Amino acid sequence: MAEFFTVRTPAEAWALLLGQLQPQPKIEDVTTFGALDRVLAQPLTAPQDLPNFVRSTMDGYAVTAADTYGASDGLPAFLTVVGEVPMGQRSTLALKSGEAALVHTGGMIPAGSTAVVMIEQTQTVDSHSIEVLRAVADGENLIRVGEDVAEGEPVLGPGRQLRPQDIGALLALGITSVQVARPPRVAILSTGDEIVSPDVETQPGQVRDINSYTLGALAIRAGGEPILHGIVPDNRATLEATATTALADADMLVMSAGSSVSYRDMSVEVIDALGDPGVLVHGISVRPGKPTIVAVCNGKPVFGLPGNPVSAMVIFDLLVTPTIRLLMGDKNGMADSTRSQMQARLARNVASVAGREDYVQVRVEERDGENGHELWAVPVLGKSNLIYTLVHAQGAVKVPLDAGGVSEGDWVTVYLY
Repeated sequence: MAEFFTVRTPAEAWALLLGQLQPQPKIEDVTTFGALDRVLAQPLTAPQDLPNFVRSTMDGYAVTAADTYGASDGLPAFLTVVGEVPMGQRSTLALKSGEAALVHTGGMIPAGSTAVVMIEQTQTVDSHSIEVLRAVADGENLIRVGEDVAEGEPVLGPGRQLRPQDIGALLALGITSVQVARPPRVAILSTGDEIVSPDVETQPGQVRDINSYTLGALAIRAGGEPILHGIVPDNRATLEATATTALADADMLVMSAGSSVSYRDMSVEVIDALGDPGVLVHGISVRPGKPTIVAVCNGKPVFGLPGNPVSAMVIFDLLVTPTIRLLMGDKNGMADSTRSQMQARLARNVASVAGREDYVQVRVEERDGENGHELWAVPVLGKSNLIYTLVHAQGAVKVPLDAGGVSEGDWVTVYLY
C-alpha cells in the first residue's frame, strides 16, 4: 500500500478532519442544576420578564423622585412615611406626592414611586416622617421590569457550554430542565507487548499502562465518556478485532503507542481499514507528538497517538479534546481561547526548529521584577516518555510554527493543565 507518512501542520490536520466530519450531537434532557459544563442543544428564550416587578437595589425609602429635587444637608426634603413593603410580598401601598415607604434590597417598590433614596441619605424625624438629604433621579437605585432580560428575548443558544452563572440565570427564569448533548463515548486502547496493568508487579522490560488512564481522565475533563478497552498486544489480528469492536460501540476511538515508527505500518493500516475515508494525516509538525495518526472511519474520528505519555497528552489536548467538544456541538473547535491560560515571562531560552510547533512543559513561579512581582514560566526539562515531566508542570508554552525559538524574558502564553 501507499506510504502514509506525510507531515502536516496542526492547522492542516484539523482542517482535514473537519472536512470529513459532520457531527450530529446526541441529545438528552437533564435538570438545569445538573447541566454544568454540558453543551446546550437548544435555543432558549425568556419565558417571562426578569425581574417581573420593579425592585429596589438598596435599603432605603421609595419616593417620587421629583419630591427630592434640590434636597441637601442644609435644605432637606421633608416626606411622610406611609408604611413599609415586606420582603417577598406584593406591595399594597400607592404613594402620593410628598410620601415615602420603607423598602429593602431586592424588595418590590410601591406604585407611584419612581426612585429609592438610600437610607444613609435620610434622617428620621419621627415615626412617620423623614428628611431626605440628597436628590435622586427617576430610576435611581431600582431595577425596572425586564431590565435584566425581557420576555421572549433569546438568552442562550445551542453550542453554549453552560457555566455556573448560566445555570443561575436559567433557574431565575424558571427553566428547570434543558436539552444538552450526550457525552461522546470515547473508546481508548493501549498497544504494546511491554505494557501491563497498573496492579501487577512489573518484570524487566515491562511498564505499567499509563495512557489508558491519563487519556481517559482527559476525555472526562473534555466532556466525554471514556470506555477503556485495556491493553492490546502487538498482534495485528488482535489489534484489528479490538479496534473494530471498540469503534463500533463508541463515537470515536483513541489508540496509543501504535503510531511510532516501529509500529507505523501495522497501526496505520489497521486504522485505515476501519472505514472510509480512513487515514487523513500521519505525521504532525509538533514536538512532542510528531508520529500522530488522524482518521475518519465511517463518520467517526479515530486517533493514533504516540505511546510516550507527554506526547500522547499534548496531542490529546491539541486535537482530541476539541474533537470531543465538536461532537457535543461546541462551535469553538481548536481555538486557543477555549483553554485556561495566563501570561508569564519565559525563564530561559527555548530553541525550536522552523516548520514545527513545540510544546514546552513549564511550571509557573512568582519573582521580583522591575514592576513588582511577575510570573515566570520555568521550563520543566524531561523526555517525552517521562510522566513526571507532566506531573511537575503546570502548563505548556507553545513555540509557534516558524518562530525558531523564544528568548529568555519574552512574554509567553502558558496554557494551563
